[in-house]
Amino acid sequence: MPAKRIDGKAIAQEVRARVKTEVEKLGPSDRPGLAAVLVGENPASKIYVRNKRKACEEVGIYSEEHHLPEETTEAEVLSLVERLNQDPKIHGILVQLPLPKQINERKVLDTVIPEKDVDGFHYINVGKLVANEKGFVPCTPLGIIELLLASKVEIAGAHAVVVGRSNIVGKPAALLLLHHHATVTICHSKTKNLPEVCRQADILIAAIGKPQFVKKEMVKEGAVVIDVGINRLPDGRIVGDVDFDPVQERAGAITPVPGGVGPMTIAMLLLNTLQSAKWKKEKA
Repeated sequence: MPAKRIDGKAIAQEVRARVKTEVEKLGPSDRPGLAAVLVGENPASKIYVRNKRKACEEVGIYSEEHHLPEETTEAEVLSLVERLNQDPKIHGILVQLPLPKQINERKVLDTVIPEKDVDGFHYINVGKLVANEKGFVPCTPLGIIELLLASKVEIAGAHAVVVGRSNIVGKPAALLLLHHHATVTICHSKTKNLPEVCRQADILIAAIGKPQFVKKEMVKEGAVVIDVGINRLPDGRIVGDVDFDPVQERAGAITPVPGGVGPMTIAMLLLNTLQSAKWKKEKA
């Protein structure tokens, strides 16, 4: 029997509805604000920022965009970030990656103050995630956990295998799973016997950036498969890191691409921005 499809669009919409209710409770004077910084003309980045703006409008979050030309200097980007750090109506700052080669991404990300780092990329928030303390967590891994919890997947005691070790998805996803009491294995390009390791997973997360990399024979019968990948094939089709049709015949539950993890990323960005506004109000 084909796997149950985990509907990321529906779950993301539930999160957005919660955020909208909370924003209304805060009232106009404490309205959350999100600023996006986009440098250059990367098409995927422009689409993401546009979708973010629409999502903010839907839930009542104030949104502003700062679109800078490709040749913008690092100093100019840092100056803008410093100004947004001081802006009282802005609670979250999103610096869209990748940045042009003349700009040091790490330096820019660490200039965003941790209290407004709604992407969870600042070293302080990374450290808080490792220590399982209150802070901001990268949006895609946070969305993965939300998908699992909303789908009533038992994380505690499960063996979770994460394929991919990026700072944006793989590592933080592994830490979040560990904090939810899973036994976690991280795999990467140097992992020996990768198919065998993947077959041990009760929860298999594919975040490697290779189209249809995870094959049916790499998946245990009944496993929950979370596909983080978004890849465009030469024929124009969008596929994930999982070979969906064969794998769904073996998995117990699976996220589609598109419509799985993707919608959760923006939903979690909204949630983090709301959280930032609430924390600021608590401190006032």
